[in-house]
Amino acid sequence: MKKPNAEMLLNAYAQGIFPMAHEDQDFEIYWYAPDPRAIIPLDAFHASRRLRQTVRRGTFEIRFSTAFEQVMEACAAPRGQDSGTWISAGIIEAYTELHRHGFAHSVEAWRDGELVGGLYGVALRGLFAGESMFHTERDASKVCLYHLVERMNERGYALLDTQFTTDHLAKFGTIEIPREEYEQRLDQALELDCRFV
Repeated sequence: MKKPNAEMLLNAYAQGIFPMAHEDQDFEIYWYAPDPRAIIPLDAFHASRRLRQTVRRGTFEIRFSTAFEQVMEACAAPRGQDSGTWISAGIIEAYTELHRHGFAHSVEAWRDGELVGGLYGVALRGLFAGESMFHTERDASKVCLYHLVERMNERGYALLDTQFTTDHLAKFGTIEIPREEYEQRLDQALELDCRFV
């Protein structure tokens, strides 16, 4: 399968499944449901003292869903000499369609009119599934994550799915839970009626 569409994506996320494109397979789409699954418990999000100070200083202007496709393209850009990407043109097109339908959103850090960091993901009822993040200025993506958690708490969201654990995400309180527990939390989140924007 080369490219998912918005309806397919929504059905997948409602079942705890998400796609990734494989660069070495001509961007063939594969579907994943990891066990264990990584989440950030919203009541246990860890923001370092330095990050809280950066947020308080207002170093970045934070916007929500004003440059969604630009954030995705920045997330897809190579980050190192040998780094590839799982975000293909087909993935960008499908998630941009999902954004137009109101189910995919970005949190953006701007400075002097320039996008310098951001993240994007899928918001479905009480779930936000974080997909990727980027920064061109120090701490920009971390500030976006801080504001994502703040918005989720304000609007009654229940589940922040990060899919996999990385050393970077572990600093914010990411934990791994068995797939069975993830599915229970997902079912509870889908009972809610939250609005991201």
